[in-house]
Amino acid sequence: MEIVPKIIVAIDGYSSCGKSTMAKALAKTIGYLYIDSGAMYRAVGLFCMHHRLIIENQIDLVRLKEFLPTLRIEFNPNGQGESDTYLNGVNIEKSIRTLEVAHVASQISTIPFVRETMVTLQQQMGFSKGVVMDGRDIGTDVFPKAELKIFVTASPEIRAERRFQEMKTNGESITYEEVLANVKERDERDTSRATSPLHKAEDALILDNSYLSIEEQLTWLLNAFQETIYKIQLK
Repeated sequence: MEIVPKIIVAIDGYSSCGKSTMAKALAKTIGYLYIDSGAMYRAVGLFCMHHRLIIENQIDLVRLKEFLPTLRIEFNPNGQGESDTYLNGVNIEKSIRTLEVAHVASQISTIPFVRETMVTLQQQMGFSKGVVMDGRDIGTDVFPKAELKIFVTASPEIRAERRFQEMKTNGESITYEEVLANVKERDERDTSRATSPLHKAEDALILDNSYLSIEEQLTWLLNAFQETIYKIQLK
């Protein structure tokens, strides 16, 4: 029986591109562990909000640096073939999906010592491979030698509409204009930050999913995955 090699699949791209949805579906289909790196920054952001480390939109960096080593972020199975985000043993999956937490997480992600801590944790999670991880710098900084790298993109308007519909379904009171403004703000912050800015890795495949269904995206990803495995087996 031929042994199929395990690899790391790194999926990067702009906010609200549906990276998490496609990464979850791919991981579930191929039997890999899915890790949502963005959820890790959201977890830190939620912690800051709950412990009053944000005053007048400014993060208390001294206290955050003190607390950061005590935070335990994990991804545990939820019984539906997927994983939920836990912070210090508490399931925070639903709590971190609000626009407010997304805004704070975007600020948190620009802090060098936070990114350094999260990257180290992410690399530990992917040490044994067999991982699908999505984020902003997975193929460039976290796993620069990942066997399969994908960069996802779509227009701000399409991404905002998807996010808006998702938040409405979750019962959140928000306008499309607010969501679009947040998407554009996050794009600017992600691409211009000094530490690990968002950009496509040279060897990444581009996936523009503006007009692709979830099923079409999964088919595209599976083809890319199978082709990568095939090339590795030929070596």
